[in-house]
Amino acid sequence: YHMTAPDPTGAGIKRAMEQALAEGGFTVADLGHLNAHGTSTPANDSTEAHALVALAGEEAGHEIPVTSVKGCTGHTLGAAGAVEAVVTALSVANSCVPPTAGFAQADPDCPVNVLTEAKTNYPQKVALSNSLGFGGHNAVLAISPYEAPSV
Repeated sequence: YHMTAPDPTGAGIKRAMEQALAEGGFTVADLGHLNAHGTSTPANDSTEAHALVALAGEEAGHEIPVTSVKGCTGHTLGAAGAVEAVVTALSVANSCVPPTAGFAQADPDCPVNVLTEAKTNYPQKVALSNSLGFGGHNAVLAISPYEAPSV
């Protein structure tokens, strides 16, 4: 779409989320939470919010818990995706979703459920961890809890 600005429709992000779910054998109905790339910039956050709503539909897209760890870590550039994946994996493994530190007021153009308090005792089938980059380089991991095979 553009070298430094995301496509405002979020089409590429939505496609990446769809592919991650499909590759894991999941559907959007299985989605427990989204660990957003969440840079706190109007362009990124609006695009990512629109992508989630486009993926999940109006009702679910506004209710799926969304968090971002950048309020605690800052944007760690090359390490951001790895840090976010670890936080997402721990969230799913521990049946919780952390709040977004520093989040105070929702932007009307970002109509999603950004958590301000931790969600605990919240088992999830799968969570998505978004890593978004300049020029539309979007990577999304679908992370689900490990279940030991029955013997």
